[in-house]
Amino acid sequence: MQIEVGLVSSVALTLLLLLFGAWAARSWRIFSRFAIPGPVVGGFLFALVVLALREWGSIELTIDTTLQSPAMLAFFTTIGLGASLSLIKTGGRVLVVYLVACWTVAIFQNLVGIGLAKALGINELLGIMAGAVSLEGGHGAAAAFGPTAEELGAQGATAVAIAAATFGLIAGSLIGGPLATWLIKRNKLAVETRDIGDVQERGVDNTSEVNEGSVVATAAVIGVVVVIGVYLGKLFGEWTGYSLPGYVGAMLIAIILRNINDTAGWVEIHGKALKLISDVSLGFFLTQAMMSLKIWDLYDLALPLLVILLVQVVALVAFVALIVFRILGKNYDAAVICGGMMGHGLGGTPNAVANMDAVGRKHGLQSKVAMVVVPLSGAVLIDVVALPWIVFCLNWVA
Repeated sequence: MQIEVGLVSSVALTLLLLLFGAWAARSWRIFSRFAIPGPVVGGFLFALVVLALREWGSIELTIDTTLQSPAMLAFFTTIGLGASLSLIKTGGRVLVVYLVACWTVAIFQNLVGIGLAKALGINELLGIMAGAVSLEGGHGAAAAFGPTAEELGAQGATAVAIAAATFGLIAGSLIGGPLATWLIKRNKLAVETRDIGDVQERGVDNTSEVNEGSVVATAAVIGVVVVIGVYLGKLFGEWTGYSLPGYVGAMLIAIILRNINDTAGWVEIHGKALKLISDVSLGFFLTQAMMSLKIWDLYDLALPLLVILLVQVVALVAFVALIVFRILGKNYDAAVICGGMMGHGLGGTPNAVANMDAVGRKHGLQSKVAMVVVPLSGAVLIDVVALPWIVFCLNWVA
């Protein structure tokens, strides 16, 4: 039996699952322990219900996800509008070194994924899904790039990317704290940190409260950027033959606008309104992506996917412990940052912050450097290189 969930019903269901997921992520220890996002919880639990209905009830649900794409475009545009390159100056040398390390991880995760996928005899696009898309990118990038890979011929790409992102969240949370503690004890590090200073952003109003005017003004800026970005993305595809997803084009235009605006002062960006729109759009599009997930697409890909992910974990641990720790100075701050890198290198920035907080509580001192450098890199600046690199890899392999 086929059941179709229309647009209005789909929106209502999405919002209910978003609320339920947020509650479950806070209230259920298994989800809060690994910092699993609310949209992932609500959407994935619904996907399990859909799977059960399909396997044992002979019922197939078709969900209208028309609004998923606009929400995704809005989210990636907010990421671009938040990517001020002037933030690099605030973080100093540590931020620059760490950011380059993050970009290096993104590059090698895709290369490792592609190489192993080829060796295991599966579509190489799936290797990218189990690379920087899901690990450095997290569930947001997984939900965004999965459909793109499917359009290029990789069946089950979205399910693979979401599964890999979930695996990464758990692995990053389990490994990050213990790795940082091991580095501290093995190297007998003095538990001390230095002050990196407050992060200052030009052209952004982070003090005014959110109101109707600030939300509408910010939404208008986002809308204009989306239109320009999608249009230029289509032109780029026609001129070069390379596929550039609309959300990547919108994000790149947003980055350009933001950094010109930092100097020119064309518009005032309302920081709190931008964050509100970012959170709502991410929650909506990620919930819809999860609830429409076809888990059965993973049946034949479970073993190859597990092999790729285990290699990715081992490779990142080696890179962080042997290289990143050293180039950051082999001190307490460096060790805590390494714990954070395991969190967002395999999962997401919330995992990174949770790892670093746990290490700080264990040793009685929070690293001020780590708490500035890691969130700035993992949540904002890494996408400046990582997303174009993912797009390049998708076109290269396809």
